[in-house]
Amino acid sequence: MRKLLLYLIIITTGVIFITRLFYLQIYNTSFAALSEDNAIKVIYDYPQRGAIYDRNGKLLVTNQPSYDVMVIPRELKPFDTLEFCSVLNINKELLIKQLQKARRYSPRVPSIVIPQLTKDEYAYLQEKMRKFTGFYIQKRSLRDYNTENASNVLGYIGEVNDGLIRKNPYYLSGDLIGMQGVEKVYEKELRGIKGVKRIQKDRFNRDIGPYKEGKYDTLPVNGKDLTITIDEELQRYGQELMKGKRGGIVALEPSTGEILALITAPSYEPSLLVGRKRSPNFTRLYYDTIAKPLFDRGVKGEYPPGSPFKTITALIGLQEEVVTTQESFYCNMGFRYGRNAKLGCHAHRSPLNMVPGIANSCNAYFANVYLRTINKYDTPQEGIENWRKHVESFGLGNYLGNDLSSGSKGLVPTANYYNRANRYPQYKWYATATISNAIGQGEILATPIQLANMTAAIANRGFYYTPHILKAIDGLPLKKEQFTKPKYTTIDKAHFTPVIEGLHQVYTHGTAKSLQVEGIEICGKTGTAENYTKINGKRMQLTDHSVFIAFAPKDNPKIALAVFIEHGYWGSRYAGKIASLMIEKHLRGTISRTDLQEWIFSHNLEEEYAKPYSGQPFKINK
Repeated sequence: MRKLLLYLIIITTGVIFITRLFYLQIYNTSFAALSEDNAIKVIYDYPQRGAIYDRNGKLLVTNQPSYDVMVIPRELKPFDTLEFCSVLNINKELLIKQLQKARRYSPRVPSIVIPQLTKDEYAYLQEKMRKFTGFYIQKRSLRDYNTENASNVLGYIGEVNDGLIRKNPYYLSGDLIGMQGVEKVYEKELRGIKGVKRIQKDRFNRDIGPYKEGKYDTLPVNGKDLTITIDEELQRYGQELMKGKRGGIVALEPSTGEILALITAPSYEPSLLVGRKRSPNFTRLYYDTIAKPLFDRGVKGEYPPGSPFKTITALIGLQEEVVTTQESFYCNMGFRYGRNAKLGCHAHRSPLNMVPGIANSCNAYFANVYLRTINKYDTPQEGIENWRKHVESFGLGNYLGNDLSSGSKGLVPTANYYNRANRYPQYKWYATATISNAIGQGEILATPIQLANMTAAIANRGFYYTPHILKAIDGLPLKKEQFTKPKYTTIDKAHFTPVIEGLHQVYTHGTAKSLQVEGIEICGKTGTAENYTKINGKRMQLTDHSVFIAFAPKDNPKIALAVFIEHGYWGSRYAGKIASLMIEKHLRGTISRTDLQEWIFSHNLEEEYAKPYSGQPFKINK
């Protein structure tokens, strides 16, 4: 029995050794194992990153050659550090730091010492590389921008950090990755797949040829070309209109949800974040806490929507059957409620029903409709929750689910929001406590892209497509259900007709009468959003924001947009003018109202922004 056990142990041990040897020789050809093999050198062949085109086929982003100085620490031999530093125009301290970092990362795997050499630097260094054993030059691609606009849309690429390398084995030290915008969201499509070559070494560490005759080598696969929904010409024009101003413009195609223009101001040129100058330029932009050029106001800026929100108040009132289109309300320079409270209004004829109420932006009209909507239910909490569901069906108060790399939720207050003890103790509040919501001036906050989406939903008579930036991949149209399936509001289609007529009369008879464009039926709504902040614990009012939403043509609309100008005084002063110009530019390609265009080009708000506290919050502190 003991002899049998001994034989069994010997046989089992032999089988284990043979199995392990077979695995190591035949099956274990993974990147990691081969990279760590002392006798094999792994060289990566980087693919071309995919190009980016605008909706009309204009090339926006392509590639330019770049060269990285790489090092394999274990292969280093003594070299003249002063000559090496002189060739690369770096100091010795930086070189030592980079070599230490490379050794910590891996003594056998290549690491970057100096990234992104120019062609001239590469040519000069190439002649001297024979002196520096252990170093070699890796060719890569950097982005080359054919536009000075849309930096917030396109994004940029930068070097991967250690945390990402640990999470994703595809990336190695020194690799580049999309950091923002389209470059980040569609990184997998754009980056392609690296090719790999494995070189066999002899015991003297000399290259002796491809490992296993190149059996496991692979060729690089170039990244896919993307077509985005942006119209570069419209984007450029919008950026020009926004010079000297702060805010955002978002234009959508209502029938698809495609983003025609996504403008934030101030902004920066995309080329600033390319190459070896990217890091210092990014630092400078990041620490500009006044203009905030890296802050995408179009998708992240949260503002009170102001009077454009009155359209939602009207639609909810009709859906809840608390008002008819023919019922009129009196306005005596505002709406009085409680003992001494008043919601002010500007001078206009009175009384007004719904269509002229929208056209003349009557606060008293919408205050009445809002109170009826909330008071229809047994408690104000029930009323607010019902109202909230209607509002959120237009895409407000939450992320839209778009394919942009950043964004903000905005705010649609809930019953619990008002129930909080520090606001209204013991839940003792009434509909009048929230009356400012009626005119988009209460606790509601929205981003420009949310307002543009809300406008598209109205233009479509009750539905919208999720806004998105990608149109096609390698020429194949986008077919994601997320972006092609319509999302319906809680409002019946029939109720949109009088509201749209009211928006049309804003241009023909109302607050935007001076902004008409001959031959184009535009529907729009001016807005003046009050702007408050807290300074040293005291609530202070700053210069009002200028807001405007619009779509055109009235029937079968081709564009819906929202314009928000910080500290722009009132709706028609800046935002309304810009909206009319953007609409005509998109529909006709030329501008007939050159007087309007010249006024915008020649006026800016730099003096306004230079005032104390003008650069305060984008999110209003109540």
